[in-house]
Amino acid sequence: MPKSLTATMDRAMRLIRDNAEKVARHRDLPATSAGSQTLPDPTGILAKLGITRPSAAATAPTGALPDLSRLLKKLPAGLNRNLPGDLTAGLATGLQTDAGTAAARAAAAAAPGGQVRHLSYSGPSGARKYDLYVPTGYHGDPVPLVVMLHGGTQDAADFAAGTGMNALAEQHTFLVAYPEQSRAANHSGYWNWFRPEDQQAGSGEPAIIAGITQQILDDQPIDPARVYVAGLSAGGAMAAVMAATYPQVYAAAGVHSGLGHRAAIDIPSAFGAMGSGGTPTAGGSVPVIVFHGASDGTVAPINADKIISARLAGSKNAQIRVTTTVGADGSGRPYTRTVHTDADGTVIAESWIVQRAGHAWLGGNPVGSYTDPQGPDAAAEMTRFFLEHRAAPVTG
Repeated sequence: MPKSLTATMDRAMRLIRDNAEKVARHRDLPATSAGSQTLPDPTGILAKLGITRPSAAATAPTGALPDLSRLLKKLPAGLNRNLPGDLTAGLATGLQTDAGTAAARAAAAAAPGGQVRHLSYSGPSGARKYDLYVPTGYHGDPVPLVVMLHGGTQDAADFAAGTGMNALAEQHTFLVAYPEQSRAANHSGYWNWFRPEDQQAGSGEPAIIAGITQQILDDQPIDPARVYVAGLSAGGAMAAVMAATYPQVYAAAGVHSGLGHRAAIDIPSAFGAMGSGGTPTAGGSVPVIVFHGASDGTVAPINADKIISARLAGSKNAQIRVTTTVGADGSGRPYTRTVHTDADGTVIAESWIVQRAGHAWLGGNPVGSYTDPQGPDAAAEMTRFFLEHRAAPVTG
């Protein structure tokens, strides 16, 4: 067995053990309508391995986890079939149930009162559906646009409902687009952030997301200097990809519980990067705000540090001022906010590390999946950060 694959599986087993407490908390939760519960796979790696929805009988106690060497002997070549049943049972950790029906999520997404348009895009790299939220205060004058990329197993309505971004669009008058991953591209709906063909401009999913953005710019009066992108988990990783590959399009980016651009280049390295942060591509000119739970057992908090470090490495101004604030939200949950400002006073990077928070959108609405109703309010802080930034004029 190659050492890299052994390390990958070792990482998987460590995640199993680290999340044993979550199993105890969630074991009695109701199954989904399919009669099973959904494995926590926000980056899509388990789906790529063929692990999707084990039956309730498969969710065995974690007190007797299988020996890693025995499991590795059973691992099929190419990682293109299901892992052994005993590992599948062990991986049933951090179970998350559906927090609401599709109808309830759609209603929550539309609750702010604006119009939710169900649209589609087709271009040379592929086609995707997307929802576009148009606030009631929009009367045709150029306004900002925020592109929101959902996490694994989510869809546009789920993400809109859970993040509450449409309510902020009502408050500040901007449009929100929610591209939706195709189940043909990934059967569980994950953005393929770790594939080389989906990590560069002009091809794959980055080209599709940029195409959706441009289609909205063509169809609606949008201020091209105020276009932003944000995402959660796999969507957060893809937001980092978009900031790196299309800096001329996006004025700022938000990454919640995600990974840096090119932190991984394939499935094994993606597993590793979820724990180590990998080695994201240094550089980039797009300001970034990062949110991450300090207790995230799925995508380790070190990923937030790696994203910020990669962005700072691209700063042309060596005189970076760092300001750190330690505080607490209304519920008393502590956080550390670190702001990096260049010599001109422009914030180029900001991070929020929140104690006692896991792998979920902070300040979110529980009607959506992967949400944490306790703060700080990630959507509100990202909106504040976005509206403080405008893209530099294109010259030449």
